[in-house]
Amino acid sequence: MRGGGDMAAGAAGAKRVLRAELRRRLQALGQNEKLRQSRILGHKVMQHAQYQASQRIAVFLSMPDEVQTGEIIKDIFQKGKDCFIPRYEPQSNHMDMVKLASYEEIASLPLTSWNIHQPAENDGREEALAAPEGLDLILMPGLGFDKHGNRLGRGKGYYDAYLSRCMQHPKGKPYTIALAFKEQMCDAIPTSENDVKVDEILYEESKY
Repeated sequence: MRGGGDMAAGAAGAKRVLRAELRRRLQALGQNEKLRQSRILGHKVMQHAQYQASQRIAVFLSMPDEVQTGEIIKDIFQKGKDCFIPRYEPQSNHMDMVKLASYEEIASLPLTSWNIHQPAENDGREEALAAPEGLDLILMPGLGFDKHGNRLGRGKGYYDAYLSRCMQHPKGKPYTIALAFKEQMCDAIPTSENDVKVDEILYEESKY
């Protein structure tokens, strides 16, 4: 037992160090460069076979230091697909993916303490996993990634917990694509047993 605890503590410490380094990298990244890479990644997503084949898509509303997803969300609606966005519960790792009515609706949603727009808890939206169709695709954020599909989040565990719930859904786990600035790619991400790998990571030099 002790060895397992030591390994878990080691991974947690390594993650803390790497998160600090990745935050420094993102702070050093200029706004124009973030927009340039975001445009490239938006195009990659729209050309992606998994995206084109998916009807029910979950996508994050980006913070300033994340790949900007606005153009992807517009495209989801233009293509007549269903768009779901995160609703995070503070003081827990529980997150739902709830249906967005339109791109324009985002601006009117309440702001969280992280300055992210998200629907109010009791506004009666469809939660993706409450329907038998579940989700086809999740576009995911993160702080860091490696080429083996390992993802380093911000430490709350929202996406790992949500993907575990997806695995219990009759439809099974949706395909997952993470969107990353090339500066977020690492040689290796330290992992813990609850971490769920991403199916694919898109960044400027990725094959798609």
